[in-house]
Amino acid sequence: MKANESLADALGDAGLTQAELAEAVNDYLRSLGRAGTVSDRTVRHWLTGKTRWPHPRQREALEAIFECSAEELGFAPPAGRRSPHRTEDPVRRRHFLTAATGTTAAVVPLVVARPYAVGTSDVIRLRSGMDALTVLDAAKGGHEALERAALAGAAEALELQKRAASQRIRQRLFSVAAEYTTAAAWSLLDAHSARQAMGHLNRALYLSGMAQDSIAELDVWNLHAMAAGQQQDHTQAVSAAQAALATRITRRDPLFASLAHARTAIGQSHLQDRRGALRSLGYAEDALAKAPEGVPRPVWMDFYGRAELLAITAIVRDHIGDAAGAEAASHRALAAIPQQFRRNRALATLRLAHAQLHQRDIDQACGTTEKVFALMDGTPLPGRMRSLLGEFHRDLIMLSPDANTAREWQDRYRSEWSHT
Repeated sequence: MKANESLADALGDAGLTQAELAEAVNDYLRSLGRAGTVSDRTVRHWLTGKTRWPHPRQREALEAIFECSAEELGFAPPAGRRSPHRTEDPVRRRHFLTAATGTTAAVVPLVVARPYAVGTSDVIRLRSGMDALTVLDAAKGGHEALERAALAGAAEALELQKRAASQRIRQRLFSVAAEYTTAAAWSLLDAHSARQAMGHLNRALYLSGMAQDSIAELDVWNLHAMAAGQQQDHTQAVSAAQAALATRITRRDPLFASLAHARTAIGQSHLQDRRGALRSLGYAEDALAKAPEGVPRPVWMDFYGRAELLAITAIVRDHIGDAAGAEAASHRALAAIPQQFRRNRALATLRLAHAQLHQRDIDQACGTTEKVFALMDGTPLPGRMRSLLGEFHRDLIMLSPDANTAREWQDRYRSEWSHT
């Protein structure tokens, strides 16, 4: 008996437990006037492979929920039988209208009126929209269209919760609204607009409280720490990171605890608390080593792992005056960051240039920044990256024994640096 890994992956991507998937299938069946008799034991049989080919109505429900065929979910019809062609009902699917004009793009959720109470399947469809935002963020970084799309998703979640079938569904919709609102805040932070992001973060904190969702709450506090750092309020950044560390999820999943410790270390390094920063980095490393793999987590958490912790280590080391340690951590981060994550690679490369500059390897540092522009070729630089380039230029003027070096660097990269 072979486990159904495809269904397990789909379950993890949707952030659902076995009981929640059973509830979603039953919601779908009841919407068709059928009895909903699927239990978490039924789902367990699907996952373990004990049931290789669910009943037709159950297959239809699974296909509607995950928006793919039963075969794509890892099921296989008995020998000699073929799965009937799935005819898709567009009213039951989650749609996103994508419009691209010049350098902007928008992903706008389409609200579909339903004759039945909002249930788990609606939550799943709405959550799937976060994937579209993640793709947009990866392609373009933080920008106005991403913020608008995220706020539209939050508004739809709040509208749907008015028709929720139960308090549990209502809380999950508040959770989705918190996730979308936090994504809107992130778009502003990536554009280096921390002050504007604060309104979204405060709203997201309220929504995560309504949802009683500690993961969403941690996400908000994590971005609060980043926002405070962008505003040079590093004491507040440490407090926000420690608030993230105090959320319930950090006691259940060490990966989230590792992120909170790492964010604390950044704030402490800005305050020149060398001992505290290194201690927090050590806690982050220990927690990351304990984090289990294969545990369902929200899509936004995909960015964090060994490579990101190494990139954060480079930041912390540079701020506490260990430029050589920062350079070593940057090289290790670049070796670990997948090639397709070019924005993350560009940021790590820029941190490498900072570390080299702070060791007065002027020519090497300037040459490293050239790789940043090459990595981001064809894409406007996010505000966060332009701000870091501004810091590089400032330090270059201060540290370069030859003012011509700074002038030549500025002349060469002014157009790419200022491009928005």
